[in-house]
Amino acid sequence: QVQLVESGGGLVQAGGSLRLSCVASGSIFSIYSMGWYRQAPGKQRELVAHISSGGSIRYADSVKGRFTISRDNAKNTVYLQMSSLKLEDTNVYYCNAVRPGGLYSYWGQGTQVTVSS
Repeated sequence: QVQLVESGGGLVQAGGSLRLSCVASGSIFSIYSMGWYRQAPGKQRELVAHISSGGSIRYADSVKGRFTISRDNAKNTVYLQMSSLKLEDTNVYYCNAVRPGGLYSYWGQGTQVTVSS
C-alpha cells in the first residue's frame, strides 16, 4: 500500500512556472514507477510524464521541452517542474505509483493548476 500526497499547485500566469511534488509513504518508493497525470472536467485522465524505477522517462507530446519529471528516492518524492505554462495546462494533476508487475496502482488526491492569461 502506498499513500501519495501532491502539493505545489496553484494559480500562475501564462508563461510562468510551477513545481509539483508528490510524497509517497507506506512502501519502498524506489521500486515504483511514478507518473503525473492530469484531468480536465469531462475529459479522460491523461499521462503527462512518467519515470520508471530505473529512471527512464517519457512525456506527453504536449509538454515535451516544457515539463521535467524527476524523482528523489531518498526523499520518497517525485517532482514535476512545469515551465512556459499555457492556458491549456489548466487541470487537476494527479500523482500515480505503480508496483512492479503492474497489478497495483495508487493515486494521490490531485492538485489544481490554473494558468491565467
